[in-house]
Amino acid sequence: MKPTIKKPTIKIGLFGLGVVGQGFFKVIARATNAHAEIRRICVRDLAKPRGIDVPRNLLTDNPDDIFLDPEINLIVEVVSDPEMAWRIASTALRRGIPVVSGSKTMIAANLPELISLQRQYDTAMLYDASSCGSIPVIRNLEEYYDNDLLLEVKGILNGSSNYILSRVFDHGEDYASALSKAQRLGFAESDPTFDISGLDSLFKLVIITVHALGVYVSPKDVFTYGINAIHDSDIRYAREKGVKIKLVAQVVKVSDEEFTMFVMPEFVSPGKYIYSVDNEYNGVVIRGECYDRQFMFGKGAGGLPTASSILSDVMARLHGYRYEYKKMDYINRPAYTTDVTLRVYIRYSSTDIPGLLPLQCVHEQYLSADGNYVVADIVLGDLIKHRATLDAPDVFIANMTRFFVDRDN
Repeated sequence: MKPTIKKPTIKIGLFGLGVVGQGFFKVIARATNAHAEIRRICVRDLAKPRGIDVPRNLLTDNPDDIFLDPEINLIVEVVSDPEMAWRIASTALRRGIPVVSGSKTMIAANLPELISLQRQYDTAMLYDASSCGSIPVIRNLEEYYDNDLLLEVKGILNGSSNYILSRVFDHGEDYASALSKAQRLGFAESDPTFDISGLDSLFKLVIITVHALGVYVSPKDVFTYGINAIHDSDIRYAREKGVKIKLVAQVVKVSDEEFTMFVMPEFVSPGKYIYSVDNEYNGVVIRGECYDRQFMFGKGAGGLPTASSILSDVMARLHGYRYEYKKMDYINRPAYTTDVTLRVYIRYSSTDIPGLLPLQCVHEQYLSADGNYVVADIVLGDLIKHRATLDAPDVFIANMTRFFVDRDN
C-alpha cells in the first residue's frame, strides 16, 4: 500500500472582497484539491454589507495582519485601486511572499519593476487573471509559445465592450440601450469609460506583449481608441459591408526586427475567428510562422470566470510554478515601431479630417449634409500625433485589417 503523500497547504492572505474577491472566496471553498485556504481578508471598510457570508474573524482592515502573519504563504490581491495594488504586491515580494494578482492597470504600469522585484527577492508573482478573464493566455505564451516564431497575438480582450457590440450587431439594439443593459447585468460599471475607451484592452495588451515578444511598451506610447464615439451611421456602414465592428487589441511582428501594437475598433469579416466571439466572451488568436493560427475562447467578464483564473494561479503556485520571462533574455528582441501604414475608416462631420490628417491614399469617400466618411491609408504614428483631432465628438475611427491578409484567403 502506497503511503499517502500530504500536500503542502497554501494559507492565503486575500486583499479585496469586491466582485472578484467574492468570486474567489466561493471557488476556493469548492476546490478541495487546491489544498488552499483563506486565512485572512483585508478590506477597506469592515462595516460594508457584502453579498456573501464571510466569517467575521477572517476580516481585517489592517494590512499588517496579513503581511506579519507567519503562516500566510501566498497573497491574492484583487483590489480596485491601482496604487494600493502596487503597495500590496511590492510589499509582499520584498517580504518573500508570492503574489497572485488580477490588477491589470497596476501590472501594466509597473511590470518592469515587478519583474525586477521577483528576481531580486526570488519570489514569484502570477497574474493570468489580469488578461482575458478565464483564458490562460499568459501561461500559454510563457510555456507553449516560448520561442521567436510567434508573429501575432490579436483578439477581443474586453468582455464589457464586446457584450455591447454583440447586442448592437446580433440583436439590433441601439448603442445606448446595449450599454444600459450591460450596466444592469454587471458587465459594465456605472462609469463604463475604462471598458469602452479601450483602456482595459490596452493594459491587457501591454502585459501580453511582454510574454509574447519579451518587450515592455509603456501604455502611454500605444495608440488606443475605443467605441464610445460609435454612431448609428458607423453601424449601418458595417452592416452594408457584411461585417461587424469589434474592439480589437493586437501586437504584430511586421519584420524580424520590429513589431507594432494598438487597440482600435475593427471591421471584422465572417471568415475571422473573432467574428463569432459574442456577448461577454473574449477570443484570442495566436499566429506563428509554422503553426499559422490558434484560437482561445472564454468568458472575459464576471467575478467567477476571473476567480477561476486566480484559482488556477494558486494551484500553479502549489506546484512551484513561476514565470521565467525567457523572451526578455533573447539577444535579438524586436523593437517597437509606429512607422506602419494602416487602412482606416474615419467618420466625421464638422471636423476637417481630410485637411487635418496626413492621409496617404484615399480608397473611398462619401460626403453628405448629414455626415461624411473616408477610407484611407495613414501611418500609425500620425494617428498618435493627431489624437486630439480624432477625439473630436463628431469623429469615429475603425481599422481595416491589413496584416496577414494574404494568409487568410
